[in-house]
Formats: sequence, C-alpha cells, structure tokens
Amino acid sequence: MLVYCRKFEGKTILLNGLKNKKFYHAREGQIAKNLTFNTFTYNQVKIYIMNIKYAHTNIITKDWKELARFYEIVFNCIAVPPIRNYQGEWLEKGTGVFNANLQGVQLRLPGYGDNGPTLEIYQYSEMINAERHLANQKGFGHIAFKVEDIAAVLAIALKNGASKIGELSEHHFDNIGVFRFIYISDPDGNIIELLNWS
Repeated sequence: MLVYCRKFEGKTILLNGLKNKKFYHAREGQIAKNLTFNTFTYNQVKIYIMNIKYAHTNIITKDWKELARFYEIVFNCIAVPPIRNYQGEWLEKGTGVFNANLQGVQLRLPGYGDNGPTLEIYQYSEMINAERHLANQKGFGHIAFKVEDIAAVLAIALKNGASKIGELSEHHFDNIGVFRFIYISDPDGNIIELLNWS
C-alpha cells in the first residue's frame, strides 16, 4: 500500500523500485530515516499511505447484451443499473479513442456482496478486431471464478456459447490440498479459468 513519500528538499519522491523493503511496514505520517531509494540514501522522509481498492475488470465486445447475459447465467453476476451510454470529449480524452462512443453494463461479481468489484461489459460504436486470445500471449490473460462444481458450471457455460480451451486438470500440492481447474473461453473468446480447492 506504500505509494510515495515526500517532503525531502521540497520534492516528491516515488517509491517504485525501492530496495529497502523493510520500510513498507512504516505507518502513515511516520518519519523514516536513512532510507535507500534506488542508488540514493535519503534522511528524514515522511511516509504517506494511499488507499487503493480494486474496482472492476472491463471486457469489450461486439454485443454487450449477449455477453452480459452469458456472465449472468453462468456465473450469477448481477447487473448494476443504470445501463451505461457514454460519449463526448471527456471519454475521448481518457480512453485515447477518437470519437469514442460506448454502451454497456456493469455486473456485480459473485461472492463479495453489494460493494464488491464488477465486470464491465462494454461495446464501442467502432471497434478493432483482434485474433483469438491465447493463454500464453502477452497482455491480459484471463479472469477466474472459484466454483464448487466445475463440471456443472462447465456444462452450463458450454450450453451458453463457451468453448473449452483445455481439459479439466488436477494437482495435489503438499500441505495445501488438491487444485482443480480448466480454461474455457466465453462466446467472444476471452479466457476464463474455472477452479476449486479441496
């Protein structure tokens, strides 16, 4: 949670790449002395903590209603109104997409109550097609759902347009338990991991 420190000769000092990891345990407002930052040593640096909370994962699709329906049926995601319909200079500026215009919905992910993270299913008025996603390609890999009965969820997913990428696999980890998982793809080809532990 330690993000930055400041008040050293009037400058803000970013902590990325910090070598002296022991001061990740410093509390907000605490004065830390003789801290090593990259190749430099600073004295009397005040530590600040930034509150960070995971918000959502976004999927771009050609038909947001159909893909949202898949996640609602298979994974019990719940739509969070209202339906989003965004456009304007502010959207172009933030996304870097010229003439950006998108519609879609946020789905509450299961298992975390009313204040948990969401899955955004959005659709741009103009989109770029890409090749099929692969598990080992650079960039976004997959999202994962921990489920009680993998076979049952897999059957529902396949019935609603999903495809299998791998086969159901399991591995015993000493002192931890048995891990079972399979990779599938949603109707758009985005990779989903179904998993459980016993």
